[in-house]
Amino acid sequence: MITEVKLAKLSKNMEEAAIVGFSVKVGDEVKKGDILFEIETDKACVEIESPADGFVRHIFVEPGFVVGVGTAILLLADRNEDIPRRLLDSLTAAIPPQEDYGKGEVQAANQKSVAEAIRDSLSAADKQIKLGDTVPLTKLQKITAEKMLESKRQIPCFYLNAKVDVTELVDLRAELNRKGDVNISYNDFIIRAVAAGLKHFPLMTGSLCGGAINLAESINIGLATSVSDVLYVPVIKQADKKSVAEIAADRIKLVEKAQRHKLSPEELEDGCITISNLGSFGVDSFIPIVVPGQCSIIGVGRINEVPVPDDGGFVIRKQMSLTIAVDHRIANGSYASEFLDYVRKYLEDSSNFRAENI
Repeated sequence: MITEVKLAKLSKNMEEAAIVGFSVKVGDEVKKGDILFEIETDKACVEIESPADGFVRHIFVEPGFVVGVGTAILLLADRNEDIPRRLLDSLTAAIPPQEDYGKGEVQAANQKSVAEAIRDSLSAADKQIKLGDTVPLTKLQKITAEKMLESKRQIPCFYLNAKVDVTELVDLRAELNRKGDVNISYNDFIIRAVAAGLKHFPLMTGSLCGGAINLAESINIGLATSVSDVLYVPVIKQADKKSVAEIAADRIKLVEKAQRHKLSPEELEDGCITISNLGSFGVDSFIPIVVPGQCSIIGVGRINEVPVPDDGGFVIRKQMSLTIAVDHRIANGSYASEFLDYVRKYLEDSSNFRAENI
């Protein structure tokens, strides 16, 4: 039985992908579910499984090239099955001119296969970078650069900053992690608080579309996650319906997949707001860039001990900075300020999290 394996549309916005490399060669026997090849979309690297049993009879695309959705990648059939010439000609003719994804320069620079070169560029930790080197951008990095440039050029942002007293939250996190099975991070509390805020201020989930603002159908929150030199934004889906412990479990799973570069496009889609936390890098505060298609992004700084006036003296409290960048076309300063203040108060009152019985 002849099976055409074409580049499938793995997400609603996917139009093309780069062929990273093949796990099979012509003549190999494969079973349904075996890995055939790996692609890199504008969001993630994805391994493509065989849809059927058979033998690899033809491979139409070379590693290192970008092809569109629907392009024939390879052909499966029985070992001795006759494959009509007209079928091969039609599949080959349908392949448009392929965009070189770095076959020449990357391969020459590294003296490796194209697939290895592209994988190396996904993680700076896997190769030593020294002054004078030329580091090729991956497709994901190129798309990220384009989106950030689009944001700075086209989105008129304003910025708000709030100091959050997280003294109670620090104690609560330590208590929960002593008792629970899931390691809860500060990001999990922040995601939960932002989700609660978005329910009360739904305009903050908006996306500008022509002369209207489309509000998100569900509260899905992206968490910026850096893996070496690659930035992923996995999305916690329906965060408003989950406890902090459930959010933590989702986050751990997604971050582990990001570290292996195994996130699926679905796990990177449909975020209505993004959180970027640089506190672990010693950053007190920063101004993040709004992701195109979203209304806002929140930058989180590190937790500092700060002397606060108290009854004629001073007490040491733990404070964290939240900085929000907002698309002024969607929300005004007053509305966004109320949203940020709601998130601040939610984080400062640990009873909001204790009430979840986590």
